[in-house]
Amino acid sequence: MTHPERICVAAIAGSFGVRGEVRLKSFTADPAAVADYAPLTTEDGARSFDLTLGKSIKGAFAARLSGVRTKEEADALKGTRLFALRSKMPDLPDDEFYHADLIGLDVVDTGGTVLGRIRAIHDHGAGDLLEVFGPGLKSTVLVPFTREIVPTVDIAAGRVVADPPEGLF
Repeated sequence: MTHPERICVAAIAGSFGVRGEVRLKSFTADPAAVADYAPLTTEDGARSFDLTLGKSIKGAFAARLSGVRTKEEADALKGTRLFALRSKMPDLPDDEFYHADLIGLDVVDTGGTVLGRIRAIHDHGAGDLLEVFGPGLKSTVLVPFTREIVPTVDIAAGRVVADPPEGLF
């Protein structure tokens, strides 16, 4: 399993004001630290932005991106995810992971049977949930990402071992 070269650290939620500022949602552990990883790029790497954070606004920041000068330019970027180079990101302790490293890993039970593959990671306030889809499933299954339920994460082997509650799969 290869580690992505870039990590998604923010998304543009729309414009803020009339002078080209954007409403920026930060995905970093310390939301203001997103500015430390600039320049940020679009997912395809076609555009790069220097970043200046402004005031905090309802779960986001007012922010200025280089090259964005009008409300219309800011509006056109709504929904754009912004990425930082992995080399700029801090190393994590052994029990923490970048979401980008978990997405795509196989999920196997404690007996080695493949349950599915991680499609996404969600956090609705009560802790991370792994969104898993796999053989025989009509829809995705949300697996609590706790040490009890997911005791082993082996990024090098491309898998996590899960011991899900009875009936979850």
